[in-house]
Order: sequence, then C-alpha cells, then structure tokens
Amino acid sequence: MVWRTWDLNLKVRLVGELITHTFFWMYFPFMALYFSDSFGKDIAGIMLMVPPLLGMMSNLFGGYLADKVGRKPTMLLSLCTSSVMFAIFAFSPSPVVDYFAFIGIGIASSLYWPASSAMVADLTTEEDRRVVFATFYTAMNMGVVAGPVLGSFFFVNYRFELLLICTIVELIFAASIFFLIKETLPATVRAERSKERFSITQQFKGYAVIFRDKVFALYIGAGVLVAIAFMQLDMYMALYVKEHVHDQPLMWWGDWTFTVGGTSAFGWLMGLNGLLVVLFTLPVTKWFQHWSDRNSLVISSVLYGFGMFLMAFTTNIWLLFGCMVILTLGELIRTPVAQSFISKYSPEDARGQYMGASSLQFSIGRFIAPMSISISQWLSPVGVFGIILALTLISAYLYIPLFRLIPEDGHDSAHS
Repeated sequence: MVWRTWDLNLKVRLVGELITHTFFWMYFPFMALYFSDSFGKDIAGIMLMVPPLLGMMSNLFGGYLADKVGRKPTMLLSLCTSSVMFAIFAFSPSPVVDYFAFIGIGIASSLYWPASSAMVADLTTEEDRRVVFATFYTAMNMGVVAGPVLGSFFFVNYRFELLLICTIVELIFAASIFFLIKETLPATVRAERSKERFSITQQFKGYAVIFRDKVFALYIGAGVLVAIAFMQLDMYMALYVKEHVHDQPLMWWGDWTFTVGGTSAFGWLMGLNGLLVVLFTLPVTKWFQHWSDRNSLVISSVLYGFGMFLMAFTTNIWLLFGCMVILTLGELIRTPVAQSFISKYSPEDARGQYMGASSLQFSIGRFIAPMSISISQWLSPVGVFGIILALTLISAYLYIPLFRLIPEDGHDSAHS
C-alpha cells in the first residue's frame, strides 16, 4: 500500500503525529531532571509514578470513548485538552503548576492513542495493516530520535518559547482533524452505541467482557512479560553499561582516538537503536509480512531476549552494538504485528476498547520493570539478564496456545 493511495485521514494524521511527537520528545526526556532539581530526587521519584497510573486509566477511557462517540471527537478532545495544558505549562508561575500541567498532557495523550489506532484499523485492509502501522511507528521514532537532540538546546535555553510552540502545534493539529478528517466508526455501531446510557459502570462492564476473553488475557500476559524486557533498555541495561562498560576506543585513525564508556556508551547504543528503528521498520515489516502473526511474535520475543542476554558476556562496545542489532530486530518484527493482530482480533464495535486495553501490557510492564534494578543488588549481570531472557522465552511460549484458542470462524484471519 503506497502513500499515494492512502486515505486522507491517514495522511493528515501521519504528518500531524510526526510533528507533535517530535515536540513531545523535545521536553519529555528532561522532565525527570527538572522535577528532581525542583523537588528533590525522592519526591520526584514518587511524583513520576502518578502519570503512568493516570495514563493507564485514561487509555481505557479513551478506548471506551472511541467506540461510543467516535474516533474523531475523542482525538479532538485529547488535542484541545493538551493545548490548554501546554499553555498552562508555558505560563506557569511555579513547578507545582508545571507538574499538574505535565500530568494533564499525559492524560490527554493517553486518550488519543486508542482512537488513533482504531482509525488506522478502520481504514486499512488486513493485508496492508502491518505496513501502515509500521509507517506510523517509524514516524513516531523519528520524533524520538530528533526530539531529545533539539530539546537539549531548546528546553534548557528557550523553555517558554518551546512550550508556547507546542500549544500552537497542538491547536493546528486539532484544526486539521476537525476540518480534514472524517469519522470512521461505522454508522451502525455509532447508532447502536448512541442508545446506550453513558456511564462508568457500562465502561467497566465492557472491559470485564474483554478480559474474560481467554485469548486476549493470554495476549496481555505474554505482552506484559515481553514489555518488562523492552523497558530494560533504559533501566537495567543503562545501569549495566554505566557500571561495566569503561572507556574504550570506538573509532581511531593514526594517533587520533574517539573513546566512549559509561553514560556516553549508553547514549551511542540508544542512538543506534533509534536509527535502526527509523531506517528499518518498513523494510523489516515487508520482509516478514508473509510470516504468520504467531511465528512473528514468537521469533521477536526470542530475538529480544537473546539480544539482551548476550550483553551480559561482553563489555566491548562493538559487540554490544551487535547485541543491540539483534534485540532491535525483535522490536521491529513485533510492533506492527502486535498492533495489526489486535485490530484483526477485536470486534468492529469494540475496536477502540480493545486498543485501549492492549496498551495495559506496556503500562503494567513499566510498573514491574524497575524491579530489575533492585534485583541487580543481589545477582550478577548474567543472573539479571538471564531472568530477562526467561521472561521473553515464557512470552514466546504463551503465544503458541494463544493462537490455538482462536476460533476458526470468529477471527480466522489472526490464526497462523
């Protein structure tokens, strides 16, 4: 599916999400440092546990709204809310107000993504879906790569101006969605949902039905395990590289040597990960598009686990680059397949809720992942990386019975 043939909805949102995501990453990586300086490390650590919790609930609510009132109104609500919060952040008189604005931006962002993913699924065929999701993933990661580099200058030196531009960018994107994008929630579903009374109880009942679905519960369980491993990139792996990878030559020419070690080595590894994601998400998706969902998810978990595990046996920066290539390949195979699988498996009238519920695997994984730092006080790197490998192998194993449970008549397209 080439760009020229895409629906206008997808084109507008791809450009908008690339720009807004880049601006998001121009300030987000610096918030932990900013709050640590403002409130102290202990208090900042507790404060930063709140946004993911609220984001989890907001994600579920966003999925419910996307199915009840539509994808477009949910995205507009999100963007208008984040515009207001960025404006409050820009004109804030104190770090306390900054913190509440930061929470508001996180809640608004979490509202947006289930509706966004559901709209992609609404507008694409099963054959094209992986490639379209991969394109959106590439755009997001272009923001992840470019944002922090730009933010290291603009957030530090021109914070007010940066946050003001973020406000304007969010408003322009909201206007683009209002004028250019059409609703994609099927009219029959919208008519049916409009008869239902809006209530939190109804929302929880909808999610209770989803989580009683054995296939989906297995999918979330396997996803949590692999998400814990994914989160180690900036947790235990960061700690391991900082403590064990000492200064060593990365490049040399005659008497000239460029050395890296510790934090700088970690920066280079993360830079490689971001570069590989931007350059190879689409090619890898196309190479593996004929693989079944099951085989893709299994091999991605195994590659990610072994890529991490092999790091325990070397402190050589070039060998660590090799490990990063292996685990990034696992990431690139998994991401579009996981998004495509949920869009195929979910019923049309509950697609937003399934997308919202699917995000729980990352939220839960993010909560559990920091335990690796505590465990590292008692175990050697081989032990910690061995646990990470074990989690990914269990995840890979769970995907096998998961696909056996999928009924032939219900969601046969997801069956491998």
